[in-house]
Amino acid sequence: MKPADEDGFREFVASEMATLRKLAYVTCGNWHAAEDAVANTLAKLYPRWAGLDRPDLYARTMVVRAAIDETRRPWWRRERSAGHELPDVAGSDPSGITDEGLRVRAALRAVPARQRAVLVLRFYLDMTVEEAADVLGVRTPTIRSQTSRGLANLREALAASGVDLDENPEPGAWIDAAQGHRGSGDLRGTTPALRR
Repeated sequence: MKPADEDGFREFVASEMATLRKLAYVTCGNWHAAEDAVANTLAKLYPRWAGLDRPDLYARTMVVRAAIDETRRPWWRRERSAGHELPDVAGSDPSGITDEGLRVRAALRAVPARQRAVLVLRFYLDMTVEEAADVLGVRTPTIRSQTSRGLANLREALAASGVDLDENPEPGAWIDAAQGHRGSGDLRGTTPALRR
């Protein structure tokens, strides 16, 4: 690789690392698996760097796929840290913002991996149906059905965790991206909670 390409790669990693880590975490729900997914993606990106027109899109696509693969690894192949057995201690936030974000993330982890990936691409990255289909290598009807099922599963998980969805919003306030028309029950309001 040429020195100029190496410098470009280093700059890319420095500027995009946090975004890629968050994307991987939202996709798989585990920081350790997210780190592995990003590391594997960057290792694959480096030799292809000079030939890519849009390395950012390539990296995002590969991170989502790698994060999904990390969740599919059999339990006996997963590395486990000593701290893995320690219980998570839930704390409350007086403002409720952190609690809401934690409940949304927990609900998102309850959604099957493929549906979660579609929801992340559609609502976290604001991709169109066609863009998400291209990233995941499936047809657009598959993305639509996975979006619909994923939203239903996420709504169910959110309701079980006590997140109250406003079923009667102001007219035109939300866009139901799964159906492609304005309506109620859209979860775009949960996207800021995922980004926190």
